Amino acid sequence: MSIEIKVPPLPESVSDATLVAWHKTVGQAVSRDENLVDLETDKVVLEVPAPASGTITKIVAENGATVEAGDVLAILEEGEAVAEATAESSAVVAEKVAAPVAKETDGPIKTSPAVRRLLDEHDLDATMVIGSGKDGRITKADVMSFLKSDDSSDVTPGDPQAETTEDIVVGLERNEQRVPMTRLRARIAERLVEAQQTAAMLTTFNEVDLTEVMELRKRYRESFEKKHNVRLGFMSFFAKAAVEALKRFPVVNASVEDNEIIYHNYFDIGIAVSSDRGLMVPVLRDVDQMSFADFETALNEVAGKAQAGTIGMDDLTGGTFTITNGGIFGSMMSTPILNQPQSAILGMHSIQQRPMVVDGEIVARPMMYLALTYDHRIIDGKEAVQFLVSIKEQLEDPARLLLQV
Repeated sequence: MSIEIKVPPLPESVSDATLVAWHKTVGQAVSRDENLVDLETDKVVLEVPAPASGTITKIVAENGATVEAGDVLAILEEGEAVAEATAESSAVVAEKVAAPVAKETDGPIKTSPAVRRLLDEHDLDATMVIGSGKDGRITKADVMSFLKSDDSSDVTPGDPQAETTEDIVVGLERNEQRVPMTRLRARIAERLVEAQQTAAMLTTFNEVDLTEVMELRKRYRESFEKKHNVRLGFMSFFAKAAVEALKRFPVVNASVEDNEIIYHNYFDIGIAVSSDRGLMVPVLRDVDQMSFADFETALNEVAGKAQAGTIGMDDLTGGTFTITNGGIFGSMMSTPILNQPQSAILGMHSIQQRPMVVDGEIVARPMMYLALTYDHRIIDGKEAVQFLVSIKEQLEDPARLLLQV
C-alpha cells in the first residue's frame, strides 16, 4: 500500500518550513519511526518519521524546498518484504558503481560561471570532465584535476600554457563562498534589528566578587553531584539571585504591549544556549519554585535538546527575563540585546583574578563583570542599578539566597 509522507502540523505562528535534508533516497528501505527528513522553521528543526516500514518510491519535495503543513514530501510503499528486497538490490548496485564513471545526461551539463570560464580558457568540453559535486556537477577542482592528468605531460617548464595553469591554481586559493542564511539565523537577525529599533535600550554595569560562591561550590560539589546526579554550576546561583532581584523590582520582570506595562507574577527565565544552528533561548518555567538541583537538571535537559536539534516550540516560547553567559567564550564585557518582548537581560562574563582592596589590603579575587541591558521606556536607571546591586549582594553572600534577604 502506498502512503503519502506529509509535512506535519507546524507550530503556532509558523506558516511554512524549509526542507533541510533528506536522510533517505528513492529505493531505500526504511523502518517505522525512522527519521526521513529534517524541516527547519525559523525557530526549531522538525523531524518527519516514517509512519510504517517500507520503501521510498518517490520524493516530491527536494532539499531547499519551502513547504507548508499538509504538503506531500514523498511516497512510501509499505511492506517489510519490499523494503528488504530493495535494500539487497541497493547493496548490489552500490558495489557495481563503486568506481566513478562519466554520467550520461539528456541535456546540457550544469556548471557554475567560474567553472565555465575555466573550461573556456582551456577549450574543454564539459562532457570530458567527470563531476564530483552534487548530482554530478563539475567543480573547479574537477577541472584542475583533469588538466593535471591530461595536459601536464604535454607541456614543458616555461611553456605559456604551463604558466597559465599555475596562475589558475594560485587564483583558486582566493575565492568567495555565498551561503544563504538558515531560517533560524535569519529570524535571529530579524529579532535583533527589531529590538534595536523598538526599545530604548541602555546598559548598566557592575562587578561581583565570586569568592564565596566558588568556595561553596568547591565545598559541596561532590556531595551535591552524588545526591542529585547533576553538576552544580554557576548558572543556578545567578538564576536564583536574579529571581530574588526580580521580586524586589517587578518592572524588570515586566514587558511592554502597546501603551501598557504587563507585570508578570511568575518567573520564567530564558537561558541563552549556543548550538550549531545558532543562538537559542530555552525557557525554564517557575524558577522561583525550583531547587538548585531542579534548575541544573532542567537546564541540562533543554541545553542537550538545543544541541541535538530536538528542542520544541514549547521550550522556546514565553519567558519574562533572560540570562546570557558570554564568559564561556572568554568575553570580558558586553552589552547584550533584549530578547523582546522582555524588558531586561543579564549578561555574565569571564571570571578573572584581579587585585581588589579588601579591609584595607590588596588581595587577588575572582571577579566577574555583570551587564544589565534594559528598556529605558519603563525601567529607570535607578531601578536597573539597584537590581544589579541586589544580584551582587546575594552572590557575594550566598546565605542571602537561602534566607531571601
